[in-house]
Amino acid sequence: MTTLGEDLPKQMARVRDEVMPSYIEIGPAGGFALVLMRQALDRAAKAMAEGDVVEMMRSYAVLKDFKV
Repeated sequence: MTTLGEDLPKQMARVRDEVMPSYIEIGPAGGFALVLMRQALDRAAKAMAEGDVVEMMRSYAVLKDFKV
């Protein structure tokens, strides 16, 4: 069993390192999704920095839904 504090950074890395590159590759068509991903990553980082557990849970759920 893992904690939110362990899983959220893993989801952030997955989106940044695995999902976003595919959207970058397709060019302008992936632009809107990239904006959403960047916003989600920013919210997650802010929530972690502030220790906002509720926002961390929301961010985790949003990041988990991003797929290639």
